Amino acid sequence: MTEQRIIIEMGMGNDLHGMDYTKACARAIEDALRHSSLPLFGVLGLPHDAMRVQVTVAVQEPEKVDIYALVAKLPRGRAQVRAVFGGLNVPSGDEVIVIAQASVEAFLPRQDGWRLREAR
Repeated sequence: MTEQRIIIEMGMGNDLHGMDYTKACARAIEDALRHSSLPLFGVLGLPHDAMRVQVTVAVQEPEKVDIYALVAKLPRGRAQVRAVFGGLNVPSGDEVIVIAQASVEAFLPRQDGWRLREAR
């Protein structure tokens, strides 16, 4: 069955002092999630596990990202996270500020022939 992308959100996060790539990515994902709401699950009567969530995070050192920790923080759906090269490392005195970018996409199986349910 083909999937349909139902949402895509972008976010940005940083770690100012610890050079923690996973923390910066988690903040970028949280930023993206704060911009979205999916009331269609209640309207269509779909379980949240029907949704596949694909997250892409971008940082300068993607191999330092704990993708399993990020998957565990995602609140709904069957989540997949991948880390790619991107973002920024910004020198700041003796430290490096890590800036991460995230794209959060949600997919559902094709929903043909659906109707809105009556309001309760």
